[in-house]
Amino acid sequence: MGSALLLGDPAPLDGALPPDISIDPARDFGVYLHVPFCRVRCGYCDFNTYTATELRGARQDAYADEVLREIALSQGVLSARGPLRAASTVFFGGGTPTLLPAGDLARMLDGIRSAFALAADAEVTVEANPDTVTVAMAHELAEAGVTRLSIGMQSAVPHVLAALERTHDPAGVQTAVDAGRSAGLDVSVDLIYGAPGESLDDWRRSVEAAVALAPDHISAYALIIEEGTKLERQIRRGEVAAPDDDLQADMYELADEAFASSGFGWYEVSNWATAPRHRSRHNLAYWRGTDWWGYGPGAHSHVDGLRWWNVKHPAAYAQRLAAGTSPAAARERPDAAARRLEDVLLRSRIAEGIAVSELTGEGRHAIAALIADGLIDGSSAVRGRVVLTRRGRLLADAVVRALTV
Repeated sequence: MGSALLLGDPAPLDGALPPDISIDPARDFGVYLHVPFCRVRCGYCDFNTYTATELRGARQDAYADEVLREIALSQGVLSARGPLRAASTVFFGGGTPTLLPAGDLARMLDGIRSAFALAADAEVTVEANPDTVTVAMAHELAEAGVTRLSIGMQSAVPHVLAALERTHDPAGVQTAVDAGRSAGLDVSVDLIYGAPGESLDDWRRSVEAAVALAPDHISAYALIIEEGTKLERQIRRGEVAAPDDDLQADMYELADEAFASSGFGWYEVSNWATAPRHRSRHNLAYWRGTDWWGYGPGAHSHVDGLRWWNVKHPAAYAQRLAAGTSPAAARERPDAAARRLEDVLLRSRIAEGIAVSELTGEGRHAIAALIADGLIDGSSAVRGRVVLTRRGRLLADAVVRALTV
């Protein structure tokens, strides 16, 4: 059910923004719609998700209506501050959004369209587990305005999927990809590497299988052991081995080489696309620090440096909205130093990098040593940008520390 709720300042019951928050009409506005339902809980996952036995009276069939109430509330909050911006990206994440009927996802998207409008070229993504996608669903989503399907492949190797407690058949990934393609959707697949018992050869098999699917986009994430998860407890008790950092580094290099040789260019440490138009514009907006509103239990939002997050449990979320109050639990506004650190942390991860001029004097002085260590691309630095090399991507946290001293 996710990690503990963050602390922060109390959020007002009406959801109103502080008077000094500036709404820049030129800044992109994204929408995140969280669908917190899952059939089973994977042992490594700490996302805010709930199985049927954990809902405490919350109703999956009422969820779309609850989100529509929050959309209406946000429309009122933002319209009080000036003209509303069309949504440039919409992302249905989870959980498993495709556990809901496609019609419910379409109604939520229509709610965004009615409240804010969608940009003419809006990117609309739906995450999906392979075993929940059908041809009929993919076509219904496309007709509703969805443009992109992100499929949780994770691995092509049965024993690795079992270690991750994923329940789908590896063969079902091809079926899901074909369904998305038949509806004219862009298709992305997600992989995870470093699972207990996964060898380099296992990972090579998954990478080759992902490339063979010919998606437009691939994400590959190192398994991170999150506190409070079933997997963390198993590792702590010595039942399974913790991920090996050196092996994960080898896995990353193998994937990057295989993707590059197959026409996928990296644009963020864990993401590759066949062309710039296939990059996840929604996730790029997060890394660039633009504005977005997150709907649903536990969803996070950000406008002009102000951040807030909703109550976590679907029942509490529904109760707040039924009472006509904001589901926001708390909010914060990091100070300038914290925002600068986060800006460098996020923007240095993307291929466009960060301008040298945006670093402090100490950070600029670190660049020469980082180039000498093979962590920053020298030619890009000459042109005034800090761009990570492959080795730098593996050691991104160390690079950020050096740039923000």
